[in-house]
Amino acid sequence: MTGRQWVGRIGFYVVIALITAFMAVPVLWLLSAPFDTAPTLTTSLPDWTWQNFTGLLENPYALTSLGNSILLSVGSMVLVTVLGALAAYALSRVSIPGRDALLYVLLLLSSIVTGTAAMVPIFLLMFELNLIDSQLGVVLVLSGGLLPAAIFILKDFMDATPRSYEESARVFGAGPLQILRDVVLPTVRPGIATIAVWAIVNVWGNFLTPFILLRSPEKAPAAVVLYTFYTEGGQANLGLISAFSLLYSIPVVAMYVFVNRRYGFRFHGGIKR
Repeated sequence: MTGRQWVGRIGFYVVIALITAFMAVPVLWLLSAPFDTAPTLTTSLPDWTWQNFTGLLENPYALTSLGNSILLSVGSMVLVTVLGALAAYALSRVSIPGRDALLYVLLLLSSIVTGTAAMVPIFLLMFELNLIDSQLGVVLVLSGGLLPAAIFILKDFMDATPRSYEESARVFGAGPLQILRDVVLPTVRPGIATIAVWAIVNVWGNFLTPFILLRSPEKAPAAVVLYTFYTEGGQANLGLISAFSLLYSIPVVAMYVFVNRRYGFRFHGGIKR
């Protein structure tokens, strides 16, 4: 290896090390600030205390909001995966004129007309349906926003499933729902899991929709309750924010660890026998 190659390789590793250090600073702050008596925006060794977590326990909505976030995320995930899988399977197997154009239009509209742009008509619709201050209304709105992309992604997985599997099942007397449950869904399991994780992540960090549609503090998710840790003047309570952020991130990290341990690089489908 020549000197120039050595210099290039060393420079590459230096750049990677700097990028890694830059990305690690927020994580180090998140791990240290909750245990500091007077946390600041800088990363340093904390003056250890449990005072910030004690303050969260005294807040009547902090821990409840984490449960609300789990409820909204899991509810939306179930709706998106179930309805998305059914719609994708139907669009994959039934030939409809303009089917592909319809999918692209739905995907395009869901990308352009975001929740912010459509919030006024969504609010009026939820008001007419008497779903204001209802967690069900939030789940329906969030699921509706995620469904077009979920259908578009799952349809590719459905198209990749050989139809010979389904024909073999029909020969042995399997009905349409049994074929979908025992043949198609096990084959597209990677796509289903991808959509499920994607839906949970999108709903978990959503702030605008529950902030507008929910009125009761006890129904608010964690993303909305986190906003209340600022004073009227906009001053952040870094102690409570850092402690709550640490608790807020634990479910997502746990989900990542579970999915990685459960599937990892061996993530593949299979046919039930």
